[in-house]
Amino acid sequence: MKMPLYASLLRHLTFCIAVFLSCSLPLHAATDQPPLEHEELSQAPQIPQAVDLTAPTEDLWVRIRNGFGMPNLHNDLVLRNQQYYQTRPEYLRRMVERSRPYLHHIVDELEKRGMPTELALLPMVESAYNPMAYSPAHASGLWQFIPSTGKNYNLEQNWWHDQRRDIVASTSAALDYLQYIYEMHGDWHLALASYNWGEGAVGRAIAKNESKGLPTDYANLTMPNETRNYVPKLQALKNILGNPRLMAELQIPAVPNQPYFRTVVTETPIDIKLAAQFAGLSQEEFVALNPAHNRPVIQADATLVIPADKVESFKSGLAAHDEPLSHWKAYALQPGENLEQVAPRFGISLADLKRINGLHGRVRTSPGQTLLVPVAGGDEPGLEVSTPPVLPTVAQTQRAAPVAPARFHTLQRGETLLAVARRYDMSVAELKLLNKLKNNNVRAGARLTISNGGPVLASLTTPQTKTSDPIILAKAQATSAPQVSKAVVRQAGAKSGPKIAHHKVRKGDTLFSIAKHYNVELDDLKRWNKLAGSHLKIGTTLTIQLDS
Repeated sequence: MKMPLYASLLRHLTFCIAVFLSCSLPLHAATDQPPLEHEELSQAPQIPQAVDLTAPTEDLWVRIRNGFGMPNLHNDLVLRNQQYYQTRPEYLRRMVERSRPYLHHIVDELEKRGMPTELALLPMVESAYNPMAYSPAHASGLWQFIPSTGKNYNLEQNWWHDQRRDIVASTSAALDYLQYIYEMHGDWHLALASYNWGEGAVGRAIAKNESKGLPTDYANLTMPNETRNYVPKLQALKNILGNPRLMAELQIPAVPNQPYFRTVVTETPIDIKLAAQFAGLSQEEFVALNPAHNRPVIQADATLVIPADKVESFKSGLAAHDEPLSHWKAYALQPGENLEQVAPRFGISLADLKRINGLHGRVRTSPGQTLLVPVAGGDEPGLEVSTPPVLPTVAQTQRAAPVAPARFHTLQRGETLLAVARRYDMSVAELKLLNKLKNNNVRAGARLTISNGGPVLASLTTPQTKTSDPIILAKAQATSAPQVSKAVVRQAGAKSGPKIAHHKVRKGDTLFSIAKHYNVELDDLKRWNKLAGSHLKIGTTLTIQLDS
């Protein structure tokens, strides 16, 4: 009776040994297959090496790439926008250079909040990283806040300053807003659409698709052209700046992974001219870091942005200065007093008095109205060039813009508004708005306006401004004053060549204001017109090259 038990145990032990030996053999021996050749091994999937994303890097672009967190978008609009940027490497390089003072701070803030770092590229889409950017929809600053949204996120907008242009305050507000709309949708593409179009509009578009049983993702929503292109523009920039080889080909400059600036709080009012001097900066460089201030004097308790390597010299200069820090004061208009009387009393020209106080054209004044005037009766040297630029009004932007011809389409028999809208890459809503149509019933033979001519706004020169939306353009053009527009545009050479605008200098024009109106670089404007200095003579005709 015991022998069968021993035999059974022996068989079980033999089986275990066999299994053990088979498991210890190489894989090809166990499966009775020949070893793979060297070429076949080289084609086998490679196990990715672990990368420490927290390791310090000297290149900010590497840090940004490591923090990419949005799903990629792949469609023709992405390719089209990527081609646009890649064929304009000089424009890309200028935009990156403009971003240099701000980019590290924005990346820092994104990482603190755990947000995708490709959002640091969003100001390229919004404003081309120009902190003074201003659209006909009254959007302002790097992040292009309209007044109402700015107020919702506690960005002060008053006579002294506009925090929509403040680098630190506007970045904090923009990221707050982006977090809010991301939590609303749970999708970054829809959040970006909301940032551009408004969360209410995106919500209605989603509800409309839901009611029809259609997908509700970004790619399937019906939206204006600008919003339809918005995420593709960001994706195009991500594709370029996320590719080291492509960046090298386009000669995109590196950005150091270190803070560019620190902040200092003022205790008393200080002139911009003096603050720039203490910081060892030109006034133009100082204003680029502190673009929120509307007047040549900065109020007490303001936060100044100073290059990190110049903070100590700024503080030393401030401590050693034993004279007044401001040469300006507030003055209340007396009953019966006008600007023409006040200007000579304080030794300042009427044009400068208006510019410093943000006044344009014929101005109605009232007793008690506050004006900023020189303390020393105009003795302050360089008064006419030391004041920060005042943002133009929408009407001014339109008056200085080049003129484009109107476009029309005659409706054919059987043709619908939808077919016409698709032909001209616009929505039916935009087409109806331009033609003041209440419904879709239009008779064959009707002449439809595709664009009503007049001023061409900043969308001519870059694909990333808010003014490219035909609805906004239509509203802006409806309130424009084309009778005072002096610009004439002609096509130079082939259709792919640059467009040339001729601008006749008027009273009050500066090189800065003209460059801003046409959305071109100040240095380019000087180079095209062979100008050495900043002096302009009224009546001079300037040549401006616009992207085709």
